[in-house]
Amino acid sequence: MTTVTPHDAATKTAARLEWALVALGILALLAAPFFVYPIFLMKMLCFALFACAFNLLLGYTGLLSFGHATFFGGAAYFCAHSIKVWGWPPEAGILLGVVGAATLGLVMGFFAIRRQGIYFAMITLALAQMFYFFCVQAPFTEGEDGIQGVPRGHLFGVIDLNDPLNIYYVVLAIVLIGVFAIWRIVNSPFGMILRSIRENENRAISLGYSVANYKLAAFVMSAALAGLAGALKAIVFQFATLTDVTWQMSGEVILMTLLGGIGTMVGPIIGAGLVVGLENTLATSGFPVTIATGLIFMICVLVFRRGIVGEVYARVFGSKDGA
Repeated sequence: MTTVTPHDAATKTAARLEWALVALGILALLAAPFFVYPIFLMKMLCFALFACAFNLLLGYTGLLSFGHATFFGGAAYFCAHSIKVWGWPPEAGILLGVVGAATLGLVMGFFAIRRQGIYFAMITLALAQMFYFFCVQAPFTEGEDGIQGVPRGHLFGVIDLNDPLNIYYVVLAIVLIGVFAIWRIVNSPFGMILRSIRENENRAISLGYSVANYKLAAFVMSAALAGLAGALKAIVFQFATLTDVTWQMSGEVILMTLLGGIGTMVGPIIGAGLVVGLENTLATSGFPVTIATGLIFMICVLVFRRGIVGEVYARVFGSKDGA
């Protein structure tokens, strides 16, 4: 007879609750464009995927990167340039953005994973700043003007992305696929090894795992998924600018992840929704958005040290991680 411990029961209950919330969230997103401005929703979805990609590295591998804007903004530039200048279809532009971000992640990760802790974070920040200054000078980025007027075109030559509902549901489908891919990675044997590295790297080494290779693989995967979010954003807003590759963008995705709860699947999505919604609400109010986000971050650190979703898991179920 199998004995079910209280911890196992709490974990299963948390998993059921999270799946129920996910189902309700998907239903709400399907109906949302009929009640909420689609562009705002798509911006929220792009940043939600960006935050989930970052959480794969921070929440499940324990690596804090200050340079994830490189992959987000770099993919936006690659995608926008290929569609506008080369005349590529949107699906090819998105693919180029993902491949380009993964390549940048491979290069950056190769140097960064050689260090740990704050040194890892500082290397990612330094390399990200190098890429930022490259974007300032590179002819294809069009400098401070950015790449503007990017045509959305037709997905696979059939779906007209100039129609607001069409592009919304395409973005929603791609984001859901991206989040599902992250969930599969996290809940695979590979994901279990990443968690073991996060909890005790020396023990993972003693078990015979090549920790450096696993870290690099997680870094590249996170970069590719962040690039997917950046490429989608370039098509949605039809431009790519230096704003997407600044260190402030890297800080913003860290804030989103911490607000929602690192190491949870739903947390970064909630955090992204809160930050994007706050920015949209305060954009016309005259109140500085950075001050508002800073105050909310302070409150979160003082009251919800694990993030909103992480604190709920800890207090209700006694568990930090979600399903």
